[in-house]
Amino acid sequence: MYIIIVGAGDIGTPLIGIATGAGYEVVVIENDPEKADEIASKYDCMVLNADATVKETLVDAGSDRADAIITTTDQDATNVMVSLLAQELGIPDVVSVVHSPEHMNLFRQIGVNTMQNPQRLIAESLFRSVDRPSIVDYMRVGEVAEVFEITVAEEAPIAGKTLVEADDEGLVGDETLIVAIEREDADAPITPRGQTRIETGDLLTVYSGTGATPDVTDIFGHYEDQENGSNGVSL
Repeated sequence: MYIIIVGAGDIGTPLIGIATGAGYEVVVIENDPEKADEIASKYDCMVLNADATVKETLVDAGSDRADAIITTTDQDATNVMVSLLAQELGIPDVVSVVHSPEHMNLFRQIGVNTMQNPQRLIAESLFRSVDRPSIVDYMRVGEVAEVFEITVAEEAPIAGKTLVEADDEGLVGDETLIVAIEREDADAPITPRGQTRIETGDLLTVYSGTGATPDVTDIFGHYEDQENGSNGVSL
């Protein structure tokens, strides 16, 4: 895969490392000469010290060969301009970081795949690790829904019950789905069925249409909100 990455800042630099490490052919466009030199000396990729908002720069970067372009600068206006030029040049996949929530619709209207404000995502993750420490990992789906991992604690209401029994007792709501189980003595993740029994210590992957709220997570035996006085905010 041939990828053009615009910007070698806090987001672009690790992205360059991941893409080159995966064996992709990478071209980086960075207008800061010191950053451009640093990337060129550190990674196996071509680096252009140039302005990506100039059409000729994208042409020089190989837009006619590119499978994708990812623009990661800290300026939404720059990212929009680069995205529009990339579309004009026919790059198949255009992806951009968006820093201001107010600009999300603009990017969507022009058909750009977006990643909203990574700094906020990091902040939310850090807050979640304090507010709901029982949640091992999580991912937002849409505005409210979340997929998260959580361990079944001792004396959890769901422990020892099959999914059918948990459903009959109203423990698992209509908008909650247990999609995978990792168990110490299992060679591979278990795909849960109706008669699958949940055991203490199981690491569950859960989808919740209402997010990882206390009403959802309490059935797995974690009551952080009552213990630490948290208000149980769902991010």
